Amino acid sequence: MLPKINRIKKKKDFEAIYKKSKSFKNNLFIFKVMENGLDFSRFGFVVSLKVSKKATLRNKARRRLSEAIKSQEKNIKPGIDAVIIALPGIEKKEFSEIKKAVTDMLTKTKLNV
Repeated sequence: MLPKINRIKKKKDFEAIYKKSKSFKNNLFIFKVMENGLDFSRFGFVVSLKVSKKATLRNKARRRLSEAIKSQEKNIKPGIDAVIIALPGIEKKEFSEIKKAVTDMLTKTKLNV
């Protein structure tokens, strides 16, 4: 789990990111990014009922995405807010595939240090 300081939880923060962010997409998730003007980066995760009707599978997908971001945390530029929206099919993927997709997305969006 990401440290509390690196998590986005408030509805107003999610709404701001939805309105003002740049979006990037791959086959597993949509990555929405914007600058936050802080000395640290924050991440939020959205896994809807479209991914799975079962809460256990949605939570598993959310935990895997969070862990993939946490493993790259030291390589991510500070000062961004990002929301990762899971797409259907992510619940069937192995963690290694999710981690590679996150790493590739961070490289594509030039957020790696």
